[in-house]
Amino acid sequence: MPPTAPASSTDTKTLIERLGLKPGHATIVGLQWGDEGKGKVVDMLAAEFDAVARYNGGANAGHTVVVGDQKYALHLMPSGVLYPGKVNVLGNGVVIDPEQLVKEITGLRERGLSIDTSTLFISNRAHIVLPYHKTQDQLQEAAYTMPNALDQNVEGIGTTGRGIGPCYADKALRSTAVRVADLLDLDELRHKLHRIVPIKNATLKALCEYTGQSHEPVDPDALLDWLKPLAAILAPHITDTAGLLHEVTKNDKRILFEGANATLLDIDHGTYPYVTSSNCSSLGAHTGTGVPGHQVGNVIGIVKAYQTRVGGGPMPTQLNDATGDRIREVGHEYGTTTGRPRRCGWIDLVALKYTASVSGATCLCIMLVDVLADLPELKLCTAYKVDGKVVDRFPAVSEDLSKVEPVYETLPGFAGPVDQCKSIAELPENAQNYLKFIADFLGVPVVLASVGPKRDQTAVG
Repeated sequence: MPPTAPASSTDTKTLIERLGLKPGHATIVGLQWGDEGKGKVVDMLAAEFDAVARYNGGANAGHTVVVGDQKYALHLMPSGVLYPGKVNVLGNGVVIDPEQLVKEITGLRERGLSIDTSTLFISNRAHIVLPYHKTQDQLQEAAYTMPNALDQNVEGIGTTGRGIGPCYADKALRSTAVRVADLLDLDELRHKLHRIVPIKNATLKALCEYTGQSHEPVDPDALLDWLKPLAAILAPHITDTAGLLHEVTKNDKRILFEGANATLLDIDHGTYPYVTSSNCSSLGAHTGTGVPGHQVGNVIGIVKAYQTRVGGGPMPTQLNDATGDRIREVGHEYGTTTGRPRRCGWIDLVALKYTASVSGATCLCIMLVDVLADLPELKLCTAYKVDGKVVDRFPAVSEDLSKVEPVYETLPGFAGPVDQCKSIAELPENAQNYLKFIADFLGVPVVLASVGPKRDQTAVG
């Protein structure tokens, strides 16, 4: 059965009013290292918007939405698909894995959702992830971690192996890129693949020789044959989505921009090089859809009540103890896309102050508050100590971040359960104090606290 609208206790119009949103468009963006729970908030807000537009990333992202007893794991599809009649857009900033997208469309249709040419639109300017991108992704990670004269143990970037980085690299290189528009002219695409594939085969051969692995050369004609049935399914959905979104704006309708990944994974502003390959701060909404910044007055920052990270890179507040293990198990902290266990730790307010500023957050939604229930104390990182000196700036260099020592403020914990609380005022006093500390430190109001995975397990106002 298709999902139903939220119960009246968490009516989305009331939610929008309590969020204090300005008229017009809004962007939802993660402010940590991803997995904050953006999909739930997008899903809850979608009823009051006319269109939901995904602006970055690819199938490396995973948004989980729980409706009643139904769980939906979305990787490419905008979360607005769970509401009938909404316009859902995959913008030009998204990289499209055609096989994964068709799989999601088919799966949602089998579960009773109407995914047709009136509900899903794919930018003709978006780029396509092809099988050789995934092979290159995996081989490059293996090559990077090969022992060398100076380093015998090299930490990898932590890629998901979904081909996202190599696809964005081809976008920048231009001559080896394939765009969604190419699926509409298969004769021209055949010529393009015959120019591109020999270059890719040479790259893959070199990587295989270096890593001691093997790979069958790509056949451009076989690749085209693989693409043809996927192109036939996707072709009716392909359009100029920038023009479509401009029309939505002209008609005084509202767009909800959905970011994948999160600000600390942004290619420019994140913990480089342990980042993804797209602009996943709120700034990416404009380049990734073609909608100018002055038209988006609301930026809703999504924050997990603690800190998690998956893959490589430093995380100052990581807990390698029983508390970290408890947070992982209670919070089910395993990747939606990869199933990898996430590293867990206390919330890092130094990092959050930086990302809230970069993304221009106008309000905050604190997710998974229920996971912290029954801990005796709660710690919040309010500064870093470097060589004995206390600093409050988030460093640009990952190597510098790996050397900092977190400075904590400790607050008393709160007792659970809290999953039936419908407003922030109903939360235990110590939970309210925890949220207030975050809001005061960042200078951004907390307007929503998630107390469970379901739509109606949300405390607002």
